[in-house]
Amino acid sequence: MNPPVEQLSIRLACAFRWAARLNLHESIANHFSVAVSGDGRDFLINPYGKHFSRIKASDLLLVNADDPASLDRPDAPDITAWALHSAIHRNQPHARCILHTHSKYATALACLTDSRLPPIEQNSMRFFERVAIDEGFDGMGLGEEAERVSHLLGDKPIMLMGNHGLLVAATSIAQAFDDLYYFERACETYITALSTGRELRIASDEIARKTCRQWLDYPGFADKHFNALMEILDEEEPDYRLIRP
Repeated sequence: MNPPVEQLSIRLACAFRWAARLNLHESIANHFSVAVSGDGRDFLINPYGKHFSRIKASDLLLVNADDPASLDRPDAPDITAWALHSAIHRNQPHARCILHTHSKYATALACLTDSRLPPIEQNSMRFFERVAIDEGFDGMGLGEEAERVSHLLGDKPIMLMGNHGLLVAATSIAQAFDDLYYFERACETYITALSTGRELRIASDEIARKTCRQWLDYPGFADKHFNALMEILDEEEPDYRLIRP
């Protein structure tokens, strides 16, 4: 692997390990990818059947969004993973890193008739007017369903997939993982607040937009967060960095 792809594979392996540590994963399902070509059509993705907690950089597969032969290899990705990520990388080339999970609280929100996340605290305000909600679930993400979903994201970093789960897209692995972490935290707070049965304290649109801008202007937050996660793994699980000789 050339150095840029090698470094991307190491960073994506870190994202898998931390998703498992934070219980954002589900069994051997769910999938992460990162584009390695300018048009996004060549990307790294996890193989089918490998648990997030065991992923190493060397496990990640380099596949092409236009080549269904990627599914013929013995270590092929999950069929829904290849279909969904290929469609999004083709149709949304700005989405360099795509993280798809069925994390507990975001998925709970995706099960509600009204799946909007109201601005009740500053983490939820970070995503104010930045979430695309898919209300047209039509089965698992294969074929036409993958294509349909791929056009819904637009310029939003978050897609809440009704009756399904969560998809995060960003220009970097660090930003995508930071968004995944904070969106799940915001959903946890919201679902917990709903469970009290008491009236919510909802901020005005003006305050929510102001707080969102402050989040977006916060200097280097996602990179510092992700670098801290890599430092912990470097001490505790350094094998995540292993690459093919």
